Amino acid sequence: MIYPIVKFGNPVLEKPAEPVTVFDDQLKKLVEDMFESMYEAHGVGLAAPQIGISKRLAVIDVTFKEDPEAKLVLANPEILHTEGKHTQPEGCLSIPEFREPVSRPRKVTIRAQDVNGKWYEKTGEELLARAFLHETEHLHGKLYISHISGLKRDLMKRKIRKLIKAGEW
Repeated sequence: MIYPIVKFGNPVLEKPAEPVTVFDDQLKKLVEDMFESMYEAHGVGLAAPQIGISKRLAVIDVTFKEDPEAKLVLANPEILHTEGKHTQPEGCLSIPEFREPVSRPRKVTIRAQDVNGKWYEKTGEELLARAFLHETEHLHGKLYISHISGLKRDLMKRKIRKLIKAGEW
């Protein structure tokens, strides 16, 4: 099932999500649906709040289907370590058509549970590191635009309000 992506302005995106406590077939189905929804929206990461589900769950595939082994499920992820700095344009499926340069650590180590509840650690660099941070922040109710200047953020919000008013958001 492909879920519609929740857009900026929906309160589910700005509140901390609830921990995943049950690892069952229903969760496995949700994870499958999240990957399908992410691919349909042409993303490399998707957090459950972005489909209106307030759970600490995200999926990532920075290869966009090229390497099935690269598909990652992050349940209850925690950032363990970051290092370096890397700036590049960043976007979000919940804020379509907007991209801004964002500085983030170049290397990130996370600890998370897989779809079966088993804990694992993984280190990613550049795009994978960025995806770890971006999706984990979604689970804390934080969006990438919190990393851009207040002026740019205000201009973006004004444009979004105009789109909402015109019925285009």
